[in-house]
Amino acid sequence: MESPSTSFYKRSTFVTHLPVTYLYSPSHYWLALEQGTENQWRVGITKFAARMLGEIVDRQFEKAPGDPVKPGEIIGSIEGFKAISDVYCVGGGSFAGSNPALATQAELVTQDPYGAGWLYRFSGTPDAKCGDIESYRLLLDATIDRILEKQKGEDELP
Repeated sequence: MESPSTSFYKRSTFVTHLPVTYLYSPSHYWLALEQGTENQWRVGITKFAARMLGEIVDRQFEKAPGDPVKPGEIIGSIEGFKAISDVYCVGGGSFAGSNPALATQAELVTQDPYGAGWLYRFSGTPDAKCGDIESYRLLLDATIDRILEKQKGEDELP
């Protein structure tokens, strides 16, 4: 799998390189069109989401390849040391399978979130809420600013 070109992002103490050609969901998933296909998408969580979950220890999916999926539908879960999170579908069409490497190497989700650590594939159309890298940068800015404001408020408590 060829590494995509990236754009540097930094806000406060969070630093990442965002793949330029990927789409991003408001729930911090990325979508990459599979090379040589018209509508098969590889999906993973962003580095920001991986940081919030902590080291990934397990994942499971409730869908089988070929099952229909729709945007916002819970299709599985991912477990980190810090939290367990539902995995949502970020498009409509059919589930095309999960990443088999994660069965024995769940840590790939945090070690290589935009590459080998992808979660699942689907064939179909991305959710209309998914946007380009610039819209995701704005989302990250707003999210990180909210976290910083909350931390500031907690620091000021008696």
